[in-house]
Amino acid sequence: MAQKKNHEVEAWIARSDSSVRVVLVYGPDRGMVTERARKFAESTDLPLDDPFCVVKLNASDLESDPTRLLDEAHTVPMFGGKRLIWLRNIATHKGITEAILACIANPPIDSIVLVEASDLKKSAALRSGAERGSSAMALPCYSDDGRSIDGLIDGELAKAGLSIELDARQLLKASLGGDRLASRGEIEKLALYCKGQTSIGLEDIIASIGDVSAISADETVDAVLSGSLADFDDSFTRLIGSGTAAFVLLAAAQRQLNALQLMRHMMDTEGKTASTAVAAARPPVFFKRRNTVETALARWDAAGIMRALNRLQATVLQTRQRPELSLAATRQALLALAVESARRGQRGRR
Repeated sequence: MAQKKNHEVEAWIARSDSSVRVVLVYGPDRGMVTERARKFAESTDLPLDDPFCVVKLNASDLESDPTRLLDEAHTVPMFGGKRLIWLRNIATHKGITEAILACIANPPIDSIVLVEASDLKKSAALRSGAERGSSAMALPCYSDDGRSIDGLIDGELAKAGLSIELDARQLLKASLGGDRLASRGEIEKLALYCKGQTSIGLEDIIASIGDVSAISADETVDAVLSGSLADFDDSFTRLIGSGTAAFVLLAAAQRQLNALQLMRHMMDTEGKTASTAVAAARPPVFFKRRNTVETALARWDAAGIMRALNRLQATVLQTRQRPELSLAATRQALLALAVESARRGQRGRR
């Protein structure tokens, strides 16, 4: 299978296989798709601004004549060497897909075909063709998780000679992850704001990015866990209105419930109280969220958390099968969990 997992992509690009002639970079994180495609293009050592060496085509350039790709891919370079055929914004256009699959079946000798595509189902012809192709490679791009966001923060701040305090890091992470380029841009803006300093504190995050927690996915999840229906509705509406994709909310909810599950396990097996479980959590719970998490631990038992996680997983599957319903399905799932949390809170007061 010619494919890499999300966390393996960067390493593969750094030492890519010269026998690969078609590279498919795809996924829901458009910023990451763009960034990784550019990194691969740079790894070819071709002058990217030379039209004789690098041919850049959008889907609109090929829709009326997909066979143009085959002509470009199999053209012998005038001055020798190799060429890069860089395709952007490729979706599921049948003719373009067939042309790319033809390049995979009959790999070009003097060219590399680089394809930037949107999110593709496992059954999509373009994705499955690249995964099966002996001279092709499929590189997925999914939203950054906590570890990769930490790496992104450390890498960008190291360039500026800056370190960051723990609470400041947690608040910064709450605003990142939906789109790689947007996340990098926020960190670069922060580094510029803190130029001349050696360390970044909480006040620097608030001043540079604003009160990012006000529209963060974690705020919406906290409203769910605390059973605050009004806060959930307000936060969800503002977050979606700001351009955040529904899957970001689902990922945040799964991440927080997984953390809650580990803390609940400490309570059940080690006899810890909610507050001591929160204090022992790794990574640490952001100080502004500790009361909310303690309240959630008092309301949700292990079985309830597991059911909630199963419901979220089913919703993730539904959104992938029916992308047009992703927003409605996400809202319905999170609202149902918020209602359950509110009921659990009422039962606890009786």
